[in-house]
Amino acid sequence: MTTLIAPAKLNLYLAVGPRRADGYHTLSTVLVALDFGDTVTVEPAVTLALTCAPEVCAAPSENLAWRAAVAMGDAFDRSPDFAIAIEKRVPAGAGLAGGSADAAAVIAAIAAAWDVRRDDARLETVAASLGADVPFFLRGGCGLYTGLGATRQRTLKLPRCHFAIVNGDTPVSTAAAYAAFDALGRTAAPGARGVTDSISMGDVAELGASLFNNMTESSAGLVPAISEGLAFMSGAPGCLGAAMCGSGSAVFGVFVNEDEAAAVVAGAEARDWWAVRTVPRAGGTIDETMGVLDDADQGRRRHPRRR
Repeated sequence: MTTLIAPAKLNLYLAVGPRRADGYHTLSTVLVALDFGDTVTVEPAVTLALTCAPEVCAAPSENLAWRAAVAMGDAFDRSPDFAIAIEKRVPAGAGLAGGSADAAAVIAAIAAAWDVRRDDARLETVAASLGADVPFFLRGGCGLYTGLGATRQRTLKLPRCHFAIVNGDTPVSTAAAYAAFDALGRTAAPGARGVTDSISMGDVAELGASLFNNMTESSAGLVPAISEGLAFMSGAPGCLGAAMCGSGSAVFGVFVNEDEAAAVVAGAEARDWWAVRTVPRAGGTIDETMGVLDDADQGRRRHPRRR
């Protein structure tokens, strides 16, 4: 049995381009994994099974984690006979990619169970077939991604800061958010350099000032509570910058001081909003299941604890 955290993510920078002929959008984004997420347990079973608490889909086969197991079976020509249990902490429709992280956790857990090498190209292929965010969670950390969101252009240092994330009770459909973005027709963006340079220099204040998401206006048009959340976050003591999470509906703020981030969470909860304080997280689901490569010797690995 393998139990691991499927980390949520933030987009510190998100610039979505115009809709392409194939219906997809090119984008440029800086992603950071969080030390917060769902808990995913995978263990051998007689046949494939999935449970979620609380339940988030009408049928297990609609869940990305289930589809990840099926895709692993297809890629490696084996029967994915595993019982998958997901304890959901990441709210759906919040822009935090909880479902994609769950899928990456299943890929990593099955790969470890089948003794698949961490550099096997089929793992990335399976992840990319499930969604643009899924390959990121195999690696985690922080990086600049382009294309459809799965192409890592640059690995970045983890920013040393605290995040406060708040979310109302109205989710945003990803499809509806992109349709509204296309209808609005605004794609201008400043470029990711402000965010990448601030991370490289360790300048948290500049990072907060450089946050960018060009989907904010269109998503806030669908869910006005996004604007309310941004105003609440931006006005909080110690907040160095605020932005919407992905295509919404959660928003986050950047803080140097842990207590100030915690105070925002307490204030949001007093409004009956969902809220969490967290920090950046190194490594991805592959590291958690197979061990982190040692910087001194890339051939050695530290073995993670199995629970």
